[in-house]
Amino acid sequence: MRKNKSAIKRARQSEERRLRNSHVKSTMKTQIKRVVQAMESKDKEHLDTLVKGAVSYINKAASKGVIHPNNAARKVSRLSKKVNIFSSAKA
Repeated sequence: MRKNKSAIKRARQSEERRLRNSHVKSTMKTQIKRVVQAMESKDKEHLDTLVKGAVSYINKAASKGVIHPNNAARKVSRLSKKVNIFSSAKA
């Protein structure tokens, strides 16, 4: 077990950050899954709002430092590509 005050505080902070980061990551993945489910169920009316929400949350996770900015850009790019293919196929 940790012995000095700074090590105890650092362990406490690390645990709080780990829980916060895992929540942000989980919510981000859920947002992406909702977009994919909307495409699978051919729900075009809610798709635009879901995509905006997912992209916003991905960028928010990157700005908080939960994921790397390049990782966020890749996720946004892939999601946008899927949505564009879906939209052009149905148009």
